[in-house]
Amino acid sequence: MKELLTERREKLNNTLENNSLILLFAATDESILFLQNKNFYYFTGLEIPEAILIMSKKGGKIASQLFIERTIPERIVWEGAKMSKDTAGEISGIDRIFYLDEFERVLTSQLTSIERIFIDLEPHLLGEPLNRPVYHAEQLRIRNPHICFIPVSKLVSPLRMIKDEWEIEQLKRAIDVTGKGLNRVFRETRSGMFEYQLEAMLQYEMMFHGLKNWGFKPIVATGSNGVTLHYSQNRDKIGRNDLVLIDVGALCNNYSADISRTFPVAAKFTKRQKEVYTEVLKAQEGIISIIEPGITLKELNKKTVEFLTESLLRLKVIKKEEEYRKYYMHSVSHFLGMDAHDVSIYHADSILEPGNVITVEPGLYIEEESIGVRIEDDILVTDTGCEVLSAKIPKQVEELESLRSKGLEKK
Repeated sequence: MKELLTERREKLNNTLENNSLILLFAATDESILFLQNKNFYYFTGLEIPEAILIMSKKGGKIASQLFIERTIPERIVWEGAKMSKDTAGEISGIDRIFYLDEFERVLTSQLTSIERIFIDLEPHLLGEPLNRPVYHAEQLRIRNPHICFIPVSKLVSPLRMIKDEWEIEQLKRAIDVTGKGLNRVFRETRSGMFEYQLEAMLQYEMMFHGLKNWGFKPIVATGSNGVTLHYSQNRDKIGRNDLVLIDVGALCNNYSADISRTFPVAAKFTKRQKEVYTEVLKAQEGIISIIEPGITLKELNKKTVEFLTESLLRLKVIKKEEEYRKYYMHSVSHFLGMDAHDVSIYHADSILEPGNVITVEPGLYIEEESIGVRIEDDILVTDTGCEVLSAKIPKQVEELESLRSKGLEKK
């Protein structure tokens, strides 16, 4: 891992101009479940709060300096010891390590020759408290008006979009554990349960297999709730003839799966549920079959609209092609990585390259029939086409009905 992190910092060196400086801040430890800042983790591999990374380039070479919390002996009994400099250096491969109380002195000594600072700048609503990067950028700007401040995403996003072998392994692990949770839900769901009980099954399997966090809050939507794209309550009772739509992704070493499955509560889909489900599945398989380097997300979206418009006409849900938007209203794909909706440069116009990981998630949402179907898989773009990383998670009608039938027999 140390060698990989060093290689990432070297790649950054090739894109950074002289007299430039990058400031990356670790997350603050404010929640029960600590989630690290993704850009900080990408270059350090460290799961510690409050830390700061400086990468500066002068004379054609980048220098890295890491600032970590100092252990306070009186607090060890309450909080435990902080990570040592030796451990931080061994994990990250950075040899110049300081304590946080030295940060301002060390940074100030470098600023006279710096022309650009790249930092995590995110939009803030008026009245909203400034986060650490924005606060520091504002303080530095006041004191150093000669320096230009630039969002670090301009440098980091192109690197993060191409996944290396280690990153792909983390995604595969996250997907595998997510699949274990879904398979349990396929077997054990019963009418009369509540959505939160299914969420609890997913949570148990995730944590039992060593992963502690979700990449995003799971969606467990039964019946009419399935037509709400970002349904989040997860509290309703599950009906005998409902479909259940689940959108979930475990997080492994800060890399998130993102899987959607829809299945019947009964042993089999009803005739109408099966018709709608089959159309969505055909659309998804059609999109996956055309993924290769050089195609754009815009082209995938256009083709998805064509597929699903034809589906809606066959299903007799619409009479005119332009009416499709009422029943399919989102994009079919987004990049996947450390964020469920991972970084990209242009997004809709992005041209796919080997090493990109994307989702494919067509859906149909027919409110008047209380039918919501979404099927989502995670796809690696390869040199010659693509690989479905989540291929082992059941989605064929026969697979789902077999799992439901066998599960219901064990009442």
